[in-house]
Amino acid sequence: MNKFFLPALLAASLLAAAPASAQKKAKTASAQTASAATYQLQPQLSTLGWEGKKVTGAHNGTMQFQSGAVAVRGNQITGGKFVVDMNSLKVEDIKDADSNGKLVGHLRSDDFFSIDKNASSTFTITSIAPLRGDAKGNNSTITGDLTIKGITQRISFPAKTGVKGGVASATGVATIDRTKFDIKYGSKSFFESIGDKAIMDEFTLSFNVIAKK
Repeated sequence: MNKFFLPALLAASLLAAAPASAQKKAKTASAQTASAATYQLQPQLSTLGWEGKKVTGAHNGTMQFQSGAVAVRGNQITGGKFVVDMNSLKVEDIKDADSNGKLVGHLRSDDFFSIDKNASSTFTITSIAPLRGDAKGNNSTITGDLTIKGITQRISFPAKTGVKGGVASATGVATIDRTKFDIKYGSKSFFESIGDKAIMDEFTLSFNVIAKK
């Protein structure tokens, strides 16, 4: 009788163990899902600055985030999407009101950002990779899709990211080639004879993003 009993006992043990293993895997998957969280961007605490250079100098200013959300798993940012209010564009380096207004108007025009037709720009993170040994203290390389004037381009840039105490943050500087977004005004790449009136193709966006759980 033992030669029948022992195989039956072994089979019963294996059958009993299988559901337990499946339950364990389900619990692990559930825990991983639960650990993912969405943090809401805090526009009033976040900043976005811009700087554009030309042969004879440079201009800088600010814009404001309209909304956004950051995906967080554990103590790391894993994704996010941000909307910038282009109507908030300001020039900071020109103090004369008339000259300031003139430049703002030009930047709003079709020569640059076509703001009346494109009231917002967006950036969606597609991946974040660890970055080590950066002299400026950046710990991540952020890659994502930037949309300006309805044109989307993939960009990457270094940043310092972190999550602590229910607050997610990202700080860094992104360099953008404006001509890829059909902003060609004053570009020597397209107007070779423009001389010292040339405006550099690349401009920078300096950001400090704060999001809370």
